[in-house]
Amino acid sequence: MQSVTPKRAVRVAERVREEIARALVRDLDDPRLALAVVIRVEMPDDLSVAKVMVRLATGGDEEAARKRLLAGLAAASGILRKRVGQNVGLRRAPELRFHYDEGQDASTRVEELLAEIARQR
Repeated sequence: MQSVTPKRAVRVAERVREEIARALVRDLDDPRLALAVVIRVEMPDDLSVAKVMVRLATGGDEEAARKRLLAGLAAASGILRKRVGQNVGLRRAPELRFHYDEGQDASTRVEELLAEIARQR
């Protein structure tokens, strides 16, 4: 029986996620990025673009905080792209596109609404 290995894009995306997370902690001194958490990275098979899903460890329910985070990441994208290119071992570093991951916020809100309904009964 042959073992199944993940697609190259999935493996590279995980390496990119690790490098960006490491750089946020070690290399960048921007207060807008202090509470940033890299959730996941998605990449196409040609590895040209990395869709980086991020969120805030706390304060993610504030739209202004989300915008500050994304602005900080956009400002640091050149540094992050260079770091990814050097440490992941790709011929060409992927373009980094940052998006706020609202999935956790939505599920938390649903739980809050369900709890409120239960209290009203």
